[in-house]
Amino acid sequence: MRLVALSDIADMLGGVSRTRATEITNRATFPAPIDTVASGKVRVWDRADVEAWIKRHRPHQARDES
Repeated sequence: MRLVALSDIADMLGGVSRTRATEITNRATFPAPIDTVASGKVRVWDRADVEAWIKRHRPHQARDES
């Protein structure tokens, strides 16, 4: 499993700000984080879940990584 944090998600969304990435990750449709680290302050997600969400909800930002 490959994990991503907020800054990674910001990059995956085309380089949006961390503030914008936080807004997006707080949406009900966004995958739930799979864990938190650093005393519960840093959320991490499964990269595949985030990539699938981007492909479905923001197809113009999906990257072809094959």
